[in-house]
Amino acid sequence: MSKSFEKYQKRRLLASYLSVVLSITMVLLMVGFLGLTVLKYRNLSGYFKEKVSVTLYLKNNIKDTDKKGLETFLKEKEYVNKVNFVSKKQAAEEFSKDIGEDFLTFLGDNPLKSYYEIGLKADFVNPAQLVYISKELEKNAFIDEVAYDAPLIDLLTKNIKSIGFWLMVGASVLAFIAILLLNSSIRLSIYSKRFTIKTMQMVGATKSFIRKPFIWSSVRLGLIGAFLASAILIGFCYKVNDKLPALALLEDKQVLVLVVGGVFTVALFITAFSSFLATQRFLRLKTDQLYF
Repeated sequence: MSKSFEKYQKRRLLASYLSVVLSITMVLLMVGFLGLTVLKYRNLSGYFKEKVSVTLYLKNNIKDTDKKGLETFLKEKEYVNKVNFVSKKQAAEEFSKDIGEDFLTFLGDNPLKSYYEIGLKADFVNPAQLVYISKELEKNAFIDEVAYDAPLIDLLTKNIKSIGFWLMVGASVLAFIAILLLNSSIRLSIYSKRFTIKTMQMVGATKSFIRKPFIWSSVRLGLIGAFLASAILIGFCYKVNDKLPALALLEDKQVLVLVVGGVFTVALFITAFSSFLATQRFLRLKTDQLYF
């Protein structure tokens, strides 16, 4: 009879631990996804910004040596990410493809100009910076005109700011909810041992002596949950990276290290702090209050 009761108690204890670990894993997984989204947001916004290009139309009869000098000048600029030269002939071929016919057959001369298409670094893609860059480049003796899609850049900047703001608000709210859920899971696990806590206190054990095993037990469960959440998160990143390589989830290893480190830090801090508060609460209660 006693052996069957012991087995029953062990099964209940194991089920309780599994329940807590599962809860911690799910909450930490949510925290990890939030952290990954927030950290990769800058990369994603930068990816879209760097798709914006500025076209520099060159003056006619520009010499090859001047072109090389201009290209070197552009590559040395801190805001330039890449430089691509398109000759008059290439421009004509591209335009003919766009309109579906060879316009040179009835025009005779090629009215198009050679141009440099430059890609800007993400930090410089905003309306104010582009006005400054445009004015600076127009001063160059070999550049006839600077062109870019101002309405598109204005819309892109506003949308990125708006998305960033609501992302931070949503992340803050969900992180707060995650912390509450994690705290509740730890408190419930310690609630089932409230009579043990009170018994230890009644036989003369100090508060720190009573708290220590409960805190370490919660921390161990938290570390197991953090390990499982991190493994799922990394597996998710590998899967998404295969399907959507443009997101570059695995290129920046530092982001993954920060997210995984954040998951373990949250697990350690919240489990230790929550178990401390929970045990402290039951230590303060009177024996008859433990039943409510």
